[in-house]
Amino acid sequence: MTLGQSEVPAGDAQVAADDGAGARPVDDPAAALAAALAQAEENHGLYLRALAEMENVRRRTQEEVARAHKFAIESFAESLVPVYDSLEKALQDESSSSTALREGVQITLRQLRAAFERGRLSEVNPLGEKFDPHRHQAISAVAGDGSVAPNHVVAVLQKGWMIADRVLRPALVTVVQAN
Repeated sequence: MTLGQSEVPAGDAQVAADDGAGARPVDDPAAALAAALAQAEENHGLYLRALAEMENVRRRTQEEVARAHKFAIESFAESLVPVYDSLEKALQDESSSSTALREGVQITLRQLRAAFERGRLSEVNPLGEKFDPHRHQAISAVAGDGSVAPNHVVAVLQKGWMIADRVLRPALVTVVQAN
């Protein structure tokens, strides 16, 4: 026999662990085994039901995300349809004067602006503002004449656009050089 091992006499009762707090004698090992197997079977069933439920939740979530992506621009598209209709009608009308055509374009532009507002699309026109590399793209730099502060936008070549707080397209600008 080696150090740390003890010998159990053959006639003594077997010992089972009791939650790590000590040992207790087991009178009927077959009954204890049957109870443990029944508990294991119950736990296995609970595990399988929980696993199936998690799979169902994952699948439903994926379907909801797919539907959200598919129809995310639905309301924005609904806002643009009248703009398209107005432009199409303007092209079909050959008898309009230039002032009537201009009025029609102005009405169509208002419709488009309203659609952009509903879609949280906003215009970036930074004329006179301090240059912001996150919202503006400097195309050129010019020497300042003192009327505009250095690193400020002196001309906007193309307006930028943002969706909510995210830049869709930076504004193309000319910036006053720092001396």
